[in-house]
Amino acid sequence: MQQRSRSFTRAWISPVITDRTQKSLLFVALATPFALLAYDIAGEIAVPGSRLGADPATAVVRELGSWAIRLLLATLAVSTVRRRLHLPRVMRFRRMIGLAAFCYACAHFLAYLWLLAGWDPGVVVSDLTERPYIVVGFSALVLLVPLAVTSTKGWRRRLGRRWLKLHRLVYVAMGLVLLHEFWLTKDGYAEPLLYLVIAAMLLMERLLADRWPLRRAV
Repeated sequence: MQQRSRSFTRAWISPVITDRTQKSLLFVALATPFALLAYDIAGEIAVPGSRLGADPATAVVRELGSWAIRLLLATLAVSTVRRRLHLPRVMRFRRMIGLAAFCYACAHFLAYLWLLAGWDPGVVVSDLTERPYIVVGFSALVLLVPLAVTSTKGWRRRLGRRWLKLHRLVYVAMGLVLLHEFWLTKDGYAEPLLYLVIAAMLLMERLLADRWPLRRAV
C-alpha cells in the first residue's frame, strides 16, 4: 500500500515539476533578449558609440520591435508545431510566448515615446500625421491588447466560441506588424522578407489544417 502511495505521489508531482522547470527555462529564454539589450544600453552609457551605433535611441526602439515580431511569429507557430509534430503539450507554452510578444511590443512603443518623441504629444501627433507607418504599428498594438487581456483560461470559458473568433485577430495584427516593418525599413529587406515568408507559411498551414484538419487549434 505504501509503495502504491509513493508511485502515485511521483506520478502526480513529476509532471508539475517538469512543467514548472520548462516554463522557468522558457521565461529565462524570453527575457534574455531584453537583458542583453539592457547590457548594451549600459555599455553605451559608459562608452558612447561602443554598443548601439551612431543612433542608439533608434537602435533600441528597432531591437525591441524586432523581438516583438519574432515572438509573435513564435506564438503563431505553436499551433503548427502541435499539429504537425503531434506535440499537444507544447500548447501550454503559447500564452507565455504571446504575452512576451505583447510585452516587447509595449516596450517598443514606450521606447519610441521616451527616446524618439521625448514624451511630447506634439511630436507624437506630428509623427502620426507625417509617418503613417507609426499609425499602422500602433493599430497592431491596440489589436494585441484584448488578446493579452483575454488570454487566461477564465476568459476563454466566459467567451466560449467567441474567444476563438477574437483571437484570430492575431493574424490581422501580424499583417499590420509586417506592413509596419516593411514601411519602416529603408534598406536591407532580407529580415522583413524572412518574417513575411514565415508568416505566409504559418497562415497557409492554418488554412490547410482548416480544410483537412489534423487537430483543431487557433
